[in-house]
Amino acid sequence: MRTQKRYIPTMLGLWLGLALPVAAQLPTPSSTLDGLGQKGPVISPLTQPTLSPGVIQLMELEGRFAQAVAEGGGKAFAQWFADDAVVLNNGQPATAGRAAIAAQAQWDPKVYQLTWVAQGGQMGPSNDMGFTWGHYEGRSKDKKGQPVVISGRYMTVWKKMPNGSWKVAMDASANEPPASGECCALPKP
Repeated sequence: MRTQKRYIPTMLGLWLGLALPVAAQLPTPSSTLDGLGQKGPVISPLTQPTLSPGVIQLMELEGRFAQAVAEGGGKAFAQWFADDAVVLNNGQPATAGRAAIAAQAQWDPKVYQLTWVAQGGQMGPSNDMGFTWGHYEGRSKDKKGQPVVISGRYMTVWKKMPNGSWKVAMDASANEPPASGECCALPKP
């Protein structure tokens, strides 16, 4: 599971009639993302003028999803899922169905803060399914009151429902990759 995104209005966002996620507004691909300390390519209508309306729509959905979770915690998280959705968390069995997802998503946003920043997305050719991806961060405290921070990558698969609304079909997360140069290093004696 992951965390919230922040949205702020921009001239482009106002022109398009929406507030774009902070990550979508960063001017350069090497910018630090929303305080998470992650660097990498960021989708931006300013640096990528070919950004499709479908991707902008998916980014806006992610932003509303993140904002709802920031305010409502696990209960809000579960409400964004389709009845037949699947959650794939790193190192854990799949959770299938909104009811099972809701049973696991019981956190209070005052105790656990889940935030995320989308870095990219793609809309399918029929404009009824697409995905977004990026970095997430979860913050809580251990039994001694010490801060605990987890972070990683996520992917959200979105699908358009028969009534025209959009729901999460799949949410997947994984731990952060090893730091540069550590992937293939031999253990030190």
